[in-house]
Amino acid sequence: MCIRAGPYVGLAAPPAYTGDNTYTEAEIDRIRAAGRIASRALDAVGAAVRPGVTTAELDRVAHEYVVSQGAYPSTLGYRGYRASSCTSVNEVICHGVPDDTVLGEGDLVNVDVTAYLDGFHGDTNRTFRVGEVSEEADQLIERTHEAMMRGIRAAKPGREVNVIGRVIETYAKRFGYGVVRDFTGHGVGSAFHTGLIIPHYDSAPAYGDVIKPNMVFTVEPMLTLGTHEWEQWDDGWTVTTRDKSLTAQFEHTVVVREDGFELLTVSD
Repeated sequence: MCIRAGPYVGLAAPPAYTGDNTYTEAEIDRIRAAGRIASRALDAVGAAVRPGVTTAELDRVAHEYVVSQGAYPSTLGYRGYRASSCTSVNEVICHGVPDDTVLGEGDLVNVDVTAYLDGFHGDTNRTFRVGEVSEEADQLIERTHEAMMRGIRAAKPGREVNVIGRVIETYAKRFGYGVVRDFTGHGVGSAFHTGLIIPHYDSAPAYGDVIKPNMVFTVEPMLTLGTHEWEQWDDGWTVTTRDKSLTAQFEHTVVVREDGFELLTVSD
């Protein structure tokens, strides 16, 4: 089996993206195929999540599933990143690097997988419970998923992309959650990141790109039990809440239609 790696592997930065963020139906089919692989990889990861497992083991599960389908794990070699997924535990907001960290009862772990297939990426993540978690953590997970879906439902042709963040932040504020600002959704498809930014907070009038039919991007809110402020580890990747409060995240790759939307990162 010949697996095609991302064109950025071995480069300090990916090649500049020069297209727009809308795609033909044939191209959307290819994004959907990549997204299905990424989603099924997360299904496999979720089945492996348990107290005592390491984040490196979860990464191995994701890697083996993606490559078994003839796809390439997009994060591997992206800007020098060394793993096939991101594994973010408890206070880690995003970009946690898989290692020998052992998950314990009550932890939360977000796993982010992107598959690259036939020249297109599908990007998704989920937050998993490790054993039994606290009621507060459980509610954070459920509400973060709901925030994502509310943001997705708000994305309609003719609206600016910042409406997505306005809806997400309005919902999150009902519960006193922090809404991470500096890590966002993004255009995705033939490039892993196209340059389009999808905010998860009320950024208006900034990020005023107008949504068009067949536009493809990710929505991936990061909510916290405390501040939206963050700090980064010396590894240059791992981002944590500054106050070390718990955080959760969910992500789908979405295509906007004239009369709604379609999730491109689902398993069926």
